[in-house]
Amino acid sequence: MAIPGNFMSAVTSSMDPNISGWTAKLNCTVALGTGGRVGDGCLVVTSVAAGSVEARSVASYKVTVGREYQTFGDTSGTVPQHRIGIRWLDAADAQISINWGVSTLTASASWHRVSSAAIAPTGAVRAQVLVGVLGIVAGDVNSFWENIYFGLPKRTTGNLLSFGAETIERASPPWSVDSNCSTARQTPAVTWEVDNYTAGGNTLAMTVTANGNASVRTSERPAVSAGTEYVGYCYLSPPTGPSSNAWVELRWYNAANSQIGTERAVLNAPGTGTYRQKVSATAPAGAVAVGLAAGLTSATAAQVLRVDGAVIHVAEPLREGSVVPYADASFEAGVGGWTVPTGVATLARLTPWGTDGLEGSYAGVLTSATATTSVLRSARFPIGAGAPGLNFSAEVGARVMSGGWTLTRAIRWYDAANTDLGATAGSPAAVPGSTWWYLRHDAVAPAGATQAAIEWTLTATATSSVLRIDAAALWQSLPLISVIGHDDLAYVTVTLRELTPGHRISVWRVTATGARTLVRGPAGLLESAVLTTDTLILEDYEAPLGVPVTYYAEARDTDDVVTATRSSPSVTLDAGDPDLCWLKDPANPQRNLRAMVVRPPEWSRPIQQSVHRVVGRRDAVIRSDVRGGLEGTLVVWTLSDAGAEQMHRLLDTGAVLLWQVAPGTHEEDQYVSVAAVSLPRLVPDRNEEWREWTLPLTVVGLPVALGVAGSAGRTWQDILTEHATWAEVLARYATWEDVLFNRPIGE
Repeated sequence: MAIPGNFMSAVTSSMDPNISGWTAKLNCTVALGTGGRVGDGCLVVTSVAAGSVEARSVASYKVTVGREYQTFGDTSGTVPQHRIGIRWLDAADAQISINWGVSTLTASASWHRVSSAAIAPTGAVRAQVLVGVLGIVAGDVNSFWENIYFGLPKRTTGNLLSFGAETIERASPPWSVDSNCSTARQTPAVTWEVDNYTAGGNTLAMTVTANGNASVRTSERPAVSAGTEYVGYCYLSPPTGPSSNAWVELRWYNAANSQIGTERAVLNAPGTGTYRQKVSATAPAGAVAVGLAAGLTSATAAQVLRVDGAVIHVAEPLREGSVVPYADASFEAGVGGWTVPTGVATLARLTPWGTDGLEGSYAGVLTSATATTSVLRSARFPIGAGAPGLNFSAEVGARVMSGGWTLTRAIRWYDAANTDLGATAGSPAAVPGSTWWYLRHDAVAPAGATQAAIEWTLTATATSSVLRIDAAALWQSLPLISVIGHDDLAYVTVTLRELTPGHRISVWRVTATGARTLVRGPAGLLESAVLTTDTLILEDYEAPLGVPVTYYAEARDTDDVVTATRSSPSVTLDAGDPDLCWLKDPANPQRNLRAMVVRPPEWSRPIQQSVHRVVGRRDAVIRSDVRGGLEGTLVVWTLSDAGAEQMHRLLDTGAVLLWQVAPGTHEEDQYVSVAAVSLPRLVPDRNEEWREWTLPLTVVGLPVALGVAGSAGRTWQDILTEHATWAEVLARYATWEDVLFNRPIGE
């Protein structure tokens, strides 16, 4: 499993099938071990004598002065002080300096993460990765290494905080003492998932100075928009010893840099491990910036709270279009605006951390001591002035833990003055089983409705009945599948909704004849692709021009049982001028272009034959292979220098292209490989912009493995966070396409 963005080869990173990418540097020998995380192999570094040991990567990797780089890896051993570092080299491969990460506090036979990050110093041209142990007291001591990364810093996409604030990898992380503590960087021996590349390594250790409350905060204060909901979280490792409560907090600041509000979530830790605690809130009026804080209440002097993985991001609904804020949709910080207006049932956040939940690490728990009826109701959520007559869906996950429940689901409506307009309810039914179920109710908003609440009327069928709830959503219902044609760029947007993450989906384009063709996604043709969200949005640039097509999707669970199907309405792309054609790169649709057809191909079908003339016989004996596919030469014009430059970009990669034409031209869309091209001016005049392109085409099959390149969630906010000025962006990237795909110059 290659680490995305790793400058190292997969062999050097994973030690599979060998350790050819590593060599001894100081007081050690290296060997191939077993029991790795990515594959079976791992690097064994064995001390020769007492003292520090170091091994290094054989290869060195190109770096840019002033650019920040990160290395991390997983290690284990019987001694503490494992560490990883970056060794900077000049143009003559001479060492300039080494940036070591913080050594591990304790020994651990389990795989645990170490990390280091630094800015390439003046004179640095290349870098190597060092792994080792500080101050071993004897020879023949082993340390084990695996899953090594070197490259650009790994940070959470969409995080408003910088890499340094999120990961604590920099020597001076952008965190400050808030009250009653001191800070340092430490590396505890914590085991993380092998592919959790943004977690682990260094942590911020807050040591309490005196008995009482203590806290730290980010020095960074990213910009926010008032009225927008944000989620903050970090990993907390609470202290041992006397009882104290760890917490994380969002803090809002106005234009004068004065704090104008806070929102806190308290960690209910089951022990002294590492736990991610979330907090969410809507930025209040006047807020222009936000910070994250963490701390302890009722702490004892010398207690230590460790903080890592700090993130602040714009809240995303658990269901597309849901109007339920995160604080009410999940139960990470408490019960939000949920209440029990009637009945004896009580509602609380399920504790401790990690006990159960559909989203995050907590759930809500409803408990009825008697076999009676109670009403559970959410806060009121705005649904818009145009809501009347529209269909809305309310959904909550539920799990029966003890007893039993009969449930009537409803949506309660309110007008702009908060007047209750009544509820639209379904029929009573038993809450199923003892596993998690998503329970949904649909209703049409009545006249005057501008707000809505989710309401459940629950009758406990036994004393001491307990029900857990989580992942609430309320949204205007949309078609399960929708299609939109974009004639200007000749593609169709296909949106599939209300799918099940973890299931596998296949999506086909269907013509009027019933012929099916798989639609292309980010990893190739969408056949049994694993869903990661409940909504799938595709851009089909290979849809034919001028003919109606529909789309059909089929989802299957892990037992290969069909769980959902979707069939779209028909959509037709305007073919436009029949004298124009499209030349498209299936993997990089941003390079697609439209050109004027001067002369369509005069197709030929070559064949390999051998003719044998037999002496004394009139007829020859001919041996033939099967006849080949179509070959021909397409001649097109580009009408400007910009058009010629676009054609160059399209042809540069030498990849398979799709040639598309309008109906009525007596040609079919073809996937083609383009041989050597010529592009003379139409007339021999230096002022002539028009170019005539002669494109020798060979028809090939549908490329199966090509995926559609996309931003993978990269946004302008990431660009703003990673760069101080637009001048830095211009200096770092050659083209806007490189900005989109995060391909810096020389890296």
